[in-house]
Parts: sequence; C-alpha cells; structure tokens
Amino acid sequence: MIDPLAEIVTLLEPAARFSKVVSAAGRWRVRRSEGGDPFYCVVLEGSCYLTVGEGEPIALEAGDFVLIPSAYAFSTSSLDPATPMDLSSTPTLLNGEFRLGEHNQPHDVRFLVGHCVFGSPDATLLVSLLPQFVHVRGDARLSSLVQLVVDESRAQRPAREVILVRLLEVLFIEALRSTASIGASPGLLRGLADERLAVAIRRMHENMNSPWTVAQLAKEACLSRSAFFERFTRAVGVAPMEYLLAWRMSMARKWLLRKEGSITEVAERVGYGSASAFSVAFTRHVGMPPARYARGGPDDIRQARAG
Repeated sequence: MIDPLAEIVTLLEPAARFSKVVSAAGRWRVRRSEGGDPFYCVVLEGSCYLTVGEGEPIALEAGDFVLIPSAYAFSTSSLDPATPMDLSSTPTLLNGEFRLGEHNQPHDVRFLVGHCVFGSPDATLLVSLLPQFVHVRGDARLSSLVQLVVDESRAQRPAREVILVRLLEVLFIEALRSTASIGASPGLLRGLADERLAVAIRRMHENMNSPWTVAQLAKEACLSRSAFFERFTRAVGVAPMEYLLAWRMSMARKWLLRKEGSITEVAERVGYGSASAFSVAFTRHVGMPPARYARGGPDDIRQARAG
C-alpha cells in the first residue's frame, strides 16, 4: 500500500547540513533568523524555552524532540527571564561544546541542534503539506536516531552520504508520525490521522493518473461531497484538488529533471489527457514550460524554486 507521508519525505531528499551540542548556564537567549532550512533539537539534560515566530514560549524538557520543517525565525532561552543584555547569537566553543550564557557555572541545560537541507526543487511546496511544528516528548527512538545522524555526520566512513540520507528520511518520518494528531497543525499528518480522509489521500497517490473529482474522492471517503471538501480542507490546509495538483506537479518535476520519460509520457502519468493540457497546467504552476524545465540549467531550476 502506498504511504503518502513516506513518499513526500523521500521526495524532499533531506541531507545533513550540520549539528552541534550546546550547553548553557545562567540567563541567556539566542535568536535565529534562518533561510527556511529544517531545524531539529533534542534536549539532552535540563530544560529551556523555545519560541517559534510570534508564538508563545514552549518549555522543553530532557528527552523532548522538536522538528520545524521550515524554520525562519525562532529563539531558545533560559527559563529565567532573559534581558537584552543576555542575547548571545554567537555561542562560544568550550571543552568541545558550544556554550551559551555563563561560562564559569555548571550547565543548566544541554541540547543537540541541527539543520538539514532539502534537495527537491519542490521543497517549498512539499513542506507546506507538513505540520509547521512538531514537538515529541520522551521518545527514546527519536533520540537514538538523532545520535546516529550526529555520529555519521562527524565520521568519514564509506558511503557516508547515502547513510545520512536514509537516516534523515527515517528521522523525519518517525518525528512526524510520533506527533499526536490532535496537536498537529493542518497538513498531511492530520489528514492521514482521519480514517476517512486517509483513504482518499492514499487513492490520490496510488492512482495519480485517474481523472479524480471531488465527488469521486468523497465517495472513496464515504462522505458527502460538501462534508468531504470541508473536512479535507480543514485538516490538510488546502482543498482536495489543490492537494492533488501539488502532488502531480511535484512528481512531474521529479520525472522531468531525471529524464524519466517524454513530456507526453509524464503528462499521462500525472493524469493529463494531452501534452498541451499538461504544459498549460505545468507552466501556470511552475512558472515555465515543461520542455524548458526538463532541459534547464541551474539558473532555470533556481527560478522554478523561487516561483
């Protein structure tokens, strides 16, 4: 059976960028303004606050795991209120670890933080289908997976990059499926947690080339058309046909880049009756015709990413 979550994480092509162990003491705060890279954190000892965007601070405890598939602005801080004087955006390397706050005191908290990158040209679109924030408490499996990622990233063993890609795929899937469905923000995870919607989502992935309509998908989910549309949109965050289009275009981009079939063949595989109809939809969605995308160089791919 097709697993939509595994398909999307695999298509994202996660790769390790860096990871580090950080310890802190006293009053401190670090603010980051990142470029949308996936961010993960596991608290090894003690506790601290994490604030994502303009949200309320979240208290993290030992064993907690956090995943932000697209991190733009977040901060970590001590539990004691930090003042502007406590801001330290450049941790100091001390005894093999990066240190925040007071250097002459025993640490109050230790945590492992890391960033990944997504190799997919459709990363922005695919990430939009995932929860914006994942917080898992007390999951030993995730902690073990993170440690394996760290160990592998620091070693120079044969096939290192291949192993890291596989470990990161497992890490992302495990983190996402470990999140309680009630606490997940709108996205694919909440859709798959709904038994009725999960059937329709799997049908879309299994038979992407079928001429699906909202009514047909509602029938698969054993819901009325209106109830299905409202329930799907509320859970996943996008309308059913918008989700289907996003998935079709993601697969089309993958196959075109890898030269896995002609434009006509790709059009048929993603559910279009003609190459011309596919070309119109692809151009509107991606920002350039499929022929240009298929033969494009780095500049074209970057333009498509930005679009």
